[in-house]
Amino acid sequence: MAEILFKEESYKIIGACFEVHKILGHGFKEAVYKDALELELMRLEIPFVREKLYTIIYKEQKLKHYFVADFVLYDTIILEIKIGSYIGDSYIKQTLNYLKASGLRLGIVINFGKSSLESQRVIF
Repeated sequence: MAEILFKEESYKIIGACFEVHKILGHGFKEAVYKDALELELMRLEIPFVREKLYTIIYKEQKLKHYFVADFVLYDTIILEIKIGSYIGDSYIKQTLNYLKASGLRLGIVINFGKSSLESQRVIF
């Protein structure tokens, strides 16, 4: 059986998200969950950068548009926060594009939009 990529780190990240969801529930805007998650990550001493900008390169040229990852944790994992009715293909494809542009291998999509927290690992 294959080893799970960044297993311990992922467990800690998803645990922090569960804590935020346990306290806030569902129904808030994404920004509220990001603010609360930022506090929870600091409390747990999980290293992160919020809203990290990544440039996109096309034929060795930097494009004028960029993407912003909600969080980059441990310098290795992109965390995308959503408040949808489910984690759909568009969220997965968006995260795959972010991984491709960033050179990172693991993304986690978290959906705070339901009564139960949802998460999906995305590997590039």
